[in-house]
Amino acid sequence: MTQTQTTAPSAQKSKDPLQLIDVDHIRFYVGNAKQSAFYYAYCFGFQIDQVSDLTTGNRDEASYLLTQGNIRLLLTSGLSTNHPACQEVARFGDGIKDIAFSVPDAEAAYEQAIANGAESACEPVAMTDELGTIVRASIKSFGRVVHSFVSRTGEYVLEKVKLGGIFAPRFNGCPKLAINRHNRENPCGLLYVDHCVGNVQQGKMDHWCQWYEDVLNFKLFKHFDDKDISTEYSALMSKVMDSGRELIKIPINEPAEGKKKSQIQEYLEWHDNTAGIQHLALLTSSAVDSVGQLRERGVEFLTIPDSYYDIVWDRVGDIKEDMDQVKELQLLADRDEQGYLLQIFTKPLQDRPTLFFEIICRRGSQSFGKGNFKALFESLEIEQERRGNL
Repeated sequence: MTQTQTTAPSAQKSKDPLQLIDVDHIRFYVGNAKQSAFYYAYCFGFQIDQVSDLTTGNRDEASYLLTQGNIRLLLTSGLSTNHPACQEVARFGDGIKDIAFSVPDAEAAYEQAIANGAESACEPVAMTDELGTIVRASIKSFGRVVHSFVSRTGEYVLEKVKLGGIFAPRFNGCPKLAINRHNRENPCGLLYVDHCVGNVQQGKMDHWCQWYEDVLNFKLFKHFDDKDISTEYSALMSKVMDSGRELIKIPINEPAEGKKKSQIQEYLEWHDNTAGIQHLALLTSSAVDSVGQLRERGVEFLTIPDSYYDIVWDRVGDIKEDMDQVKELQLLADRDEQGYLLQIFTKPLQDRPTLFFEIICRRGSQSFGKGNFKALFESLEIEQERRGNL
């Protein structure tokens, strides 16, 4: 297969250059992509779908594409010490580098974002072979995070990727793996990335919310202050930015003053005092089924005290799920004017307390479980104290 990489040519500009079509993928920088791929496959039910490495002609990095529902995780390790992934993993540990968006024209989206005040992370680059072309360009967001704009033609269009088509040049399908067969037969039911949560330094939340509004045309969806999100010991503030296209929401957190250290401050201290993505929320249509399967696979979740369930139903009312199962699985429940939701949070997915997943099931509610904040943060503080970081 012949493959070339060039600076992207000019293309016809879209009427809305920043029309975000979908979350193209979420790229993690990790120390060992192969081992990380099997961890996320075994624990969370992802398919190890495709690989790009030395065997496919990639001399710079190894990347594994993991898929489940409409979720595409790209796990990347550098193959030399000067690769950015190697440098960032040494500094921050494994974590999320890129929330990439599919757009009609990546170059036009990039140029508009730069005109709106963004700083370039990577100028437009086209990768072309006989199957088609992918154009990618990136801008810097908070801390280590970037947003890439991706446009696809030919066999690389996202609709074909979703049906199992090749993700990009120098990617090949993985050989038949027993874990992929097991995951097809025992699905975890994760469907979409519901939201991704960023942690920034104190005093920087409003700056980055304004950045998303100015650069990417996001809008403020919800605002929580330290009266909403606090315990006896710690507090934080959060604003939720929305793409406006039911695509993805990005809550941005900053620490607030408290008697002890907040989870946001703990994150920053173990992330080289640099902002970044704290967690991904993955949507399921059945929290009971998904979390039951994940617990069987060994996923560790935060512990919720039984006393929480003595009062939660007075606040939430009737739900579709069996309440005893909800308690047994230690799911959190909340209700707003649009409906209710169930949610649960894993413990950190790695040795540094800088990344975890949320599993969320929405039954109409479009909020974030405000009624659960106190119980959740008390559980987080128990874990912080166990780590010696409270």
